[in-house]
Amino acid sequence: MRTIKKEHKEKSGQELAELCAQTALDTKAEDLVILDVQGQSSFTDYFVIMSGRSTRHVQGLAESIESELRTKRVNSKNCEGLREGQWVLLDFDEVVVHIFYKESRSFYDLEGLWHGAKKIPFSDGQE
Repeated sequence: MRTIKKEHKEKSGQELAELCAQTALDTKAEDLVILDVQGQSSFTDYFVIMSGRSTRHVQGLAESIESELRTKRVNSKNCEGLREGQWVLLDFDEVVVHIFYKESRSFYDLEGLWHGAKKIPFSDGQE
């Protein structure tokens, strides 16, 4: 089993979340937000939430993020929903990525559910 590359092993959860976010933005993700759920969640520290324009776009976003992190030897523990493309969840331990088909995102309203979580600004200046 390959280990995480040294330069990525020491990255914080926030840096990993920002890497996921930048990869998603490079793949044209929409309405991207990073939520800091430390102290509110027992299973992760950050959520990266985004929308895709179609089920195929949602699948492409998930594949791009997994591929980019795999090149750094960071593998997801779990990937759910990829086949359907309505809501894909990628679990990277400290970071959980949620990729929604636009219409599904408003129905599940994760930002509303985690309304107490702090939004983290990331390098491209968006929040």
